[in-house]
Amino acid sequence: MDFVSIRIITSNVARLVEFYEKATGVPATWATEDFAELRTPSATLAIAGTRTVPLFAPGSAHPADNHSVIIEFLVDDVDRVHANLTGLVSDFVNKPTTMPWGNRALLFRDPDGNLVNFFTPVTPAAIEKFTR
Repeated sequence: MDFVSIRIITSNVARLVEFYEKATGVPATWATEDFAELRTPSATLAIAGTRTVPLFAPGSAHPADNHSVIIEFLVDDVDRVHANLTGLVSDFVNKPTTMPWGNRALLFRDPDGNLVNFFTPVTPAAIEKFTR
């Protein structure tokens, strides 16, 4: 098995894609006006409109209703990224903070309210874990 992507269902695909393109610096690839992907070397963030939900199962997903998942991105310098996101992100949940497991993490919400964590490993163990 290979984990390849996470998909966000939104009522405004263009707005959310534009936000993630600016936040990550990764350009989106559009399949239709209801579906785009931001591909990184290790995983893909898919963004789909509500009109795609019935293709799987009507009513199975609701936009802007995530209360349990955090979307995480490994970045080179979380403090620099935090400075760059000022003005784009309106809801910072936590400023860059070094976590007990060795990552310096920045937690914020995207325009749909999804939690996003940008992090940089800073301890030797965390750096080793994410060395590719």
